[in-house]
Amino acid sequence: MIDAHAHLNDPRLSADLPDLLARMRAAGVEGALVVGYDLPSSQRAVALARAYPSLRAAVGIHPHDSKDLDAAALDALRVLAREPAVVAIGEIGLDYHYDHSPRPAQREAFRRQLALARETALPIVIHEREAEEEVRAILDAEEGWALGGSWHCCSVDAVSATEIARHLFIGIAGWITFPKSEHIRALARAVPMERLLIETDAPYITPVPFRGRRNEPAYLPYTLQMLAEVTGKPAGDVEQSTTMNVRRAFPRWTLDEGGYDG
Repeated sequence: MIDAHAHLNDPRLSADLPDLLARMRAAGVEGALVVGYDLPSSQRAVALARAYPSLRAAVGIHPHDSKDLDAAALDALRVLAREPAVVAIGEIGLDYHYDHSPRPAQREAFRRQLALARETALPIVIHEREAEEEVRAILDAEEGWALGGSWHCCSVDAVSATEIARHLFIGIAGWITFPKSEHIRALARAVPMERLLIETDAPYITPVPFRGRRNEPAYLPYTLQMLAEVTGKPAGDVEQSTTMNVRRAFPRWTLDEGGYDG
C-alpha cells in the first residue's frame, strides 16, 4: 500500500525518521508522497525523496501561507518541480476555516500554482476546507480539472465526491475510522474504488485506535481496513486498487522506481 499524502517533512516526524520508515515498512506501506505546505517544507520534501527511493514529493504553498507566494517563491517552486522525484504540485487550494491568509491572496495563489502545474505538466494535490464551491469554480475557470491528481482528505458530501472523482482521485484519511464520521464513510461508498486513494496526512488525523497520538504512515493499514469494511470489499483488493491508483494519479511515480530501502 502507498500513503498518498504525508508530511514526513514536518519536524514532528523528521526527528525520528529512520525508525518511522522502518515501522512504515513493517506495516506493509511500500511508499509515501511527502507533500509540501510552504517553500522550506517543499525543499525538505524533495530532499527526502532524493534520499529514499520509497518516497516521492509534491511541492507547493498551502492556503495558510498563500500571502507568502511572491515571484521569488514561485520561481523556487518551478525549479523544485523539475526534480525527477517530484510528482505533483501541492498542496494547494483554499482554506476558509482558519483564514490564515486573506481570501483574495488564497485565490490568487491557487490560480498561480494551477498555472505552474500546467507549465510543468504535473498533477495537483488539492486542499479544501469550507471552500468547496470556490475551489470548484476556480478549477472550472482555470481548466484545473484536466491536470488530474487528488482531492486530499476529501470531506464533501457523497454527491459532490462522485462529481469530483470524475476528474481527481479522492483521498480517504484516518477520520473514516472516527465514530462520528459517517459522512466520510458515505462518500467512500459512493465513489468507485478505482478513484480512491488512502492517506494519513501524518502527523494529523490519527485513526482509531491511536487517536491522541502523532499520526504516521505505519497507521495506514487501519484506514485501509475500515475502507474495506465500509465498501464490503476484501482488504487485499482495496490495497491493490489504491496502490495502483496512486501511480495513476501521479504518473511520474514510477519513473526510476527503485527497490524499497526505507
